[in-house]
Amino acid sequence: MSDQKSFPPAALAWTVWGLGALLYLIGFYLRVAPAVITDQLMVEFAIGGAALGNLSAFYFYSYVAMQIPTGMIADRWGPRRLLTAGAGVAALGTALFAFAPTLFWANMGRLLIGASVAVAFVSMLKLASHWFSPKQYALASGMALLMGVVGGVVAGVPLRFLVEAFGWRAVMGVSAALTALLCVATWLRVRDDPAERGYASHFQGVHGAHASTSLWRGLMEVLSYRNVWILTAVPIGFSGAVLTFAGLWGVPFLRQVHGLDPKTAALITSTLLVSWALGGPLLGNWSERMGRRKPLYLIASGVALLGWSAIVFLPLPLWALVALLIPTGFASGNIIIGFAWAKESVPLRLVGTASGFCNMGPLLGGMLLQPAVGWILDRRWSGALQAGVRIYDAPAYGAGFSLMVATMAVATVILVFAHESHCRQMHD
Repeated sequence: MSDQKSFPPAALAWTVWGLGALLYLIGFYLRVAPAVITDQLMVEFAIGGAALGNLSAFYFYSYVAMQIPTGMIADRWGPRRLLTAGAGVAALGTALFAFAPTLFWANMGRLLIGASVAVAFVSMLKLASHWFSPKQYALASGMALLMGVVGGVVAGVPLRFLVEAFGWRAVMGVSAALTALLCVATWLRVRDDPAERGYASHFQGVHGAHASTSLWRGLMEVLSYRNVWILTAVPIGFSGAVLTFAGLWGVPFLRQVHGLDPKTAALITSTLLVSWALGGPLLGNWSERMGRRKPLYLIASGVALLGWSAIVFLPLPLWALVALLIPTGFASGNIIIGFAWAKESVPLRLVGTASGFCNMGPLLGGMLLQPAVGWILDRRWSGALQAGVRIYDAPAYGAGFSLMVATMAVATVILVFAHESHCRQMHD
């Protein structure tokens, strides 16, 4: 009788990965939640566009700052402890945001949330490299984005209904309690490697071999690869545009310029997120089938750039704008190709650090563009108010959103200089 261990059953692998994905879902939900409560937040804390953009971006400030240490710690200590701690701190941060008496404490709550849920995506990628075969890695990365966007959709129309029924503070309080429950479930069920459950591991390197490498040396080695820099910079434009529109400014734009009610506006921005989520796994899978990363990434970048340019600069009727958001969001899922590409561009022992560094890109986009668009809106504000909320006109939004298009144009040019990996993992 052979004593060779079998790989873990799919149900177990997806369950372990799925608990990490739930934290990412919650993190994404909390990331874009301000989009449907902009009016309440502006009235509650007596703030304008720049301050609102800054409040939303406090999430990104700490999220981005945590990506490099998260990647290195994931390589060294494993995702189970990171995910458990992340869920616990996220629950505390959400509770602080829910009951914040002033803007300062609301900012601090957002800061804690961003820092804590920052561990989710990198930990999921780390779990995927151990619990799934290499050919499923791009699929798992795309499914991660899908899980996140489910959270974004929940933060659309459903959140608006709940907020109108119970108030934003009560809804955020319940969100904190659910996140605390996830903390407990993660500690009980998640394991870093199938070997801890008696199964064979899909990890192709030596499990634990990274422990002998210093964190600083690992980071310096990761930064020596040109692809890492490029694949970090490119998503700043494409993911940043989605997060800026669907995550904050799309709902007030649709309400103030196109006269939509809050729930319809939230439904439209959710459509963008769903398209983005579908594009991620499909584009990742297609690049896997092609055996190349660069051509499809470039094509999708061009489609997204053209789509956003039309949305921002052309006087489109509402139906045409909504129709364009679907392929534009789909093409913006190209960032998933970049995650698999970045993993293949470094040795296996550095995958966590590289993933953490590259994951800064999408969040840097939101961090920089959300408050920047708000600043331009305030500069172009005519002084109009409605129930204490600032009203911005179409030219103001056009000026603000033009920053997204410019950033995507630069990102597309930068992508040309990346080296093709041919979907093959680099080895030491």
